[in-house]
Amino acid sequence: MTYPTFFEALDHEQLLRDYPIGDAFTARYTSMSRDELFAIQDAQFRRLMERGWQVPFYRRLWGEKGIEPGDIRGLEDITKLPVYDKSDLMASIAEYPPYGDFHGMGDPATRPPTIFHTTSGTTGKPQVLMFGPKGREVGNLLVGRMYRWMGLEPTDVVHSVYGHGMINGGHYIREAVTHFTNSVFLSAGTGIETRSVNQVRLMADFGVTTIVGFVDYIRKLAETAEAEGLFDKINIRMIIGHLGTEDRASTEAAWHGAKAYDWYGVGDTGTIAGEGPERDGMYVWEDAQYLELLDVDTGEPVAQGGTGDMVVTCLYKDDIAPCIRFNTHDVTHELDGRGEIVFKRIAGFKGRSDNMVKLRGINVFPHAIGAIIENRADLTGEYVCHLRRDASQKDTMTVTLESRGGSDRGELAETLRRGLGVEVDVVLVEPGGTAKATEIDTRQKPLRLIDERGL
Repeated sequence: MTYPTFFEALDHEQLLRDYPIGDAFTARYTSMSRDELFAIQDAQFRRLMERGWQVPFYRRLWGEKGIEPGDIRGLEDITKLPVYDKSDLMASIAEYPPYGDFHGMGDPATRPPTIFHTTSGTTGKPQVLMFGPKGREVGNLLVGRMYRWMGLEPTDVVHSVYGHGMINGGHYIREAVTHFTNSVFLSAGTGIETRSVNQVRLMADFGVTTIVGFVDYIRKLAETAEAEGLFDKINIRMIIGHLGTEDRASTEAAWHGAKAYDWYGVGDTGTIAGEGPERDGMYVWEDAQYLELLDVDTGEPVAQGGTGDMVVTCLYKDDIAPCIRFNTHDVTHELDGRGEIVFKRIAGFKGRSDNMVKLRGINVFPHAIGAIIENRADLTGEYVCHLRRDASQKDTMTVTLESRGGSDRGELAETLRRGLGVEVDVVLVEPGGTAKATEIDTRQKPLRLIDERGL
């Protein structure tokens, strides 16, 4: 039987022309105008829509809204299309098991190779993730390009704490570094894949200079390195992770002055935005991603500077599982002004709208707690929130904080009340006391909200 291999299904030279990397990247987008950029986006979107109409999921989604192919003539018409989210994908899987009908794979005998992973399941049941050769490699390139622009060098040794198994993260980051940088890559994974003590010993033995992954576990590794007395053998200069609302200074201090860089993405889309070398906001990779910010309640575009859900269209993903107006339910706002390149900038991940809790009329984002309790010597920075509903149908939130000793529960409750705008209950536990609830040693992204209301 004859069928295309992964490498025959993709023109890598054309890929690098369409999505430049290194000096070619900055040269192209330093002087480009917004009109020139829109023309690039529009051409990709038209091609993407042609592919979208071939996929049953989109034919059904758009058809239910009375939309026909001729109704969407270009990127300016994108708001005519409905958004969708993870719940729609999970419904597709339930109705068309096991993969759903959103991938458009086609006949196994003739289709290009397909890469299959899942999400980590932080917000529920793990979701199917599928990639074709183009979607996978452009996604990898965007990460590699971002790392290099941040300052990753061929002399760096990169230690990754992203998870493996069915989870996409560890595999995708390994491919990004090994395909698009010259750095040496250590694929350590989570604490359950490689014990924390062994991870810091690997760092010492192999001269690791850069750590990539989620900062919750990266900070935990710093404590392990201190306990093992290994900082005389470890010299980390860069941390590239997902800082969210938390203060980068504490992460940098934990690793003795390493510079921390923030970026954002989700499993379906890959990297959407990341900081540049000046670390002044996150640049949206607009030659590959089209980002809209929509009001959490109305779904309408927010005003300039307003906070909204990030809705993403992967302009490049026109082979397997196209992504057209996917609502991540992660919220941010756009920054004013132009940075070093033409791409617009966002403030970064501020919380999840579908993980937002409304307490006594106040919107509370559990992830905001991390920033509120940062830089306190009496706390480890680890926390977990439990949401409960009492017999009178009143919702309450209990925030469990890890204390090294000497913490004043009343003072912490007042600090959280001022920071969150609403009263919460506070429980103090010893260091490590939240680990079972957050699953920080086994998950890429630890749980921060546990909803016990049974809704």
